[in-house]
Amino acid sequence: MKHNITLATGLLLALGSAHTVTAELEQVLVSAKRTSEDAARLPLAWSAVGEDTLALTGHTHPNEIMQRVPGAWISRGNGQESLTALRSPVLTGAGGCGSFFMALDGISLRAPGFCNVNQLFDANIEQAGRLEVIKGPAGATYGSNAMHGVINVLTAAPVAGAGHQLALEAGPDDYYRGKYRYSDSEGAHGISLRANASSDGGYQDDSGYDQQKLTLRHDYTGDIWSLQSVLDASNLEQETAGFIQGFKAYADDELKRSNPNPEAYRDAWSVRAYSEASRELGAGKRLTLTPYLRRNRMEFLQHFFPWQPVETNGHESLGLRAAIHSDGDSLSWVTGADLEYTDGWLREVQSEPFSPNQPAGVHYDYEVEATVGALYSQLRLDLGERWTLDGGLRLEHTRYDYNNRASDGPACAPSASACRFFRVADRTDSFTDWSLNIGASRLLAPGHYAYVRAANGFRAPDTSELYRLQSGQSVANLDSEVIDNLEAGLRGNTDWGLDYTLSAYYMNKDEVIFQDADRRNVSGAKTEHYGLEASIDYRSAGQWYARMDVTAARHRYDNDALPRGVSDSIEGNDMDTAPRMFGSARLGWEFAERFGDATVAELEWVYMDEYYLEPENRFEYEGHSLLNLRVSGALTQQLAATLRVTNVLDEDYAERADFGFGEYRYFVGQPRSVFVELRYQWGQG
Repeated sequence: MKHNITLATGLLLALGSAHTVTAELEQVLVSAKRTSEDAARLPLAWSAVGEDTLALTGHTHPNEIMQRVPGAWISRGNGQESLTALRSPVLTGAGGCGSFFMALDGISLRAPGFCNVNQLFDANIEQAGRLEVIKGPAGATYGSNAMHGVINVLTAAPVAGAGHQLALEAGPDDYYRGKYRYSDSEGAHGISLRANASSDGGYQDDSGYDQQKLTLRHDYTGDIWSLQSVLDASNLEQETAGFIQGFKAYADDELKRSNPNPEAYRDAWSVRAYSEASRELGAGKRLTLTPYLRRNRMEFLQHFFPWQPVETNGHESLGLRAAIHSDGDSLSWVTGADLEYTDGWLREVQSEPFSPNQPAGVHYDYEVEATVGALYSQLRLDLGERWTLDGGLRLEHTRYDYNNRASDGPACAPSASACRFFRVADRTDSFTDWSLNIGASRLLAPGHYAYVRAANGFRAPDTSELYRLQSGQSVANLDSEVIDNLEAGLRGNTDWGLDYTLSAYYMNKDEVIFQDADRRNVSGAKTEHYGLEASIDYRSAGQWYARMDVTAARHRYDNDALPRGVSDSIEGNDMDTAPRMFGSARLGWEFAERFGDATVAELEWVYMDEYYLEPENRFEYEGHSLLNLRVSGALTQQLAATLRVTNVLDEDYAERADFGFGEYRYFVGQPRSVFVELRYQWGQG
């Protein structure tokens, strides 16, 4: 698969196109208030990736598509694993998922309090209708976890006469993927079906995965009620490769192919279903009721610990969103209530004894019933043609009823000196939080806007932070994390093909939950975040386009709270895995008209700055630059093809670098890889 690149490229360049790339700065946003609205006037930082761009990119991991979103970095682990940075450093543990609201059509992929850092692999981003990202604390329609931002995967709406499409793809290391989609509508009904299955043999030894995803959507438009119903499911079976160790091990030809943890694995499946029912109430008002269900399971080997326990977890949720929307000439608002009940559980078992402090047997076995209720209101007021005011308030209450299904107390024998596992006795915990946001935008000239915004966000502690304790801590008295955000921005477009968005922000995060030197889960850390984000998109009157997405930011520790393993003050230090600059740029050419569309060739440059690997800022990763090439074109009226070459210059790099247990540790970046996809389309009306 890594040969004959020139021949394959030449073949595709001679052909016509299956799809073109459209500008990303569209003027409609769904995610801000869970309804379509004019996005240009919103005092809010947002980005969107359209369906054509998703198709051209053809990502095998969310990391590849999120490089098009300034402020965002999905750090790629092995297989389909990931960690998220969104106006933040790359965050790990419960804070690595609880600080971001990741959703399907506005409904959280996992229940608040039961998140997982890898949860983006639950979403069918590959075949989404659109991907929308809100940067910074979101509006009142979102609650716990919407601190650093929202990643919302929007399902594809039915399209009349779109017919069928089947795509087959092959790549290096026995990578194969099949995708199918069908879409049509007739009368009051429309249906959209998208499914894909992929198999990857893995670049490293004893690694690889098999994954399947399905999204089925049915739309109905009646005389009174309109319905949008979605069933979304995913399944992953993965053989996981762990960190390779040693300074610049990612550049060693033997080490980067090795897998120190051939026994590691991760199996996960998830199902989500909802039905959004809406009707007009008169006088510009609309009622929306959205009941939903959520279910998932996961089992994996904790290979990152020497004693290697196995964790299994899962939860089921039942929820209801109810809202009234009002759209007037100058005033629009949404007021609603969110209710959710979740039954979740976790079990951790170690098969072999490691030491008195890490014994064989059950470490944790508990169940948590969680209830969340919230009231919110978000409004927008247009003051003439130039000024828009936007603001909202949310009040949310979270309650956890915890039941320990193992014996209370340490999981170790009395002879253990520092047992790593403490089982909390049955208890109830509750948290009441609120968020406020207010902003204003002004029309500077036709098509050009400036805005300012102030907002805060919160997250209730995750169940794992409250109930997976270590010996010496029988109760975790944790507070909700809170974040305050100030930002200003510009956005606009010109008649000569230039679209731009610029934003500057300052955020202060308080009551950050961390593990102290005694391995206790405590609140009280503070962090500071500030930066600049820019997207500049130019399209010539001819066939060329260029786009740049860049982030310059600083994420720092803001007090003397000392996390585990740190003995000296770190106040003012950069947070670990927080590059001060990263981004991407693309140069594209749409040419060779064939069957009504143009062939697309796109060269992408991806830049990652150096960053520190631990809080004391003693060790760092030097960063990297990568080039990717994509060419897409039509072979016949029904058959099209795409060629993708990632890491064209075959650079040695790390997808993520870390320092732990006295060693440099890396997730290996993939070498030059060539992917070829063929698409066949039929049945168009």
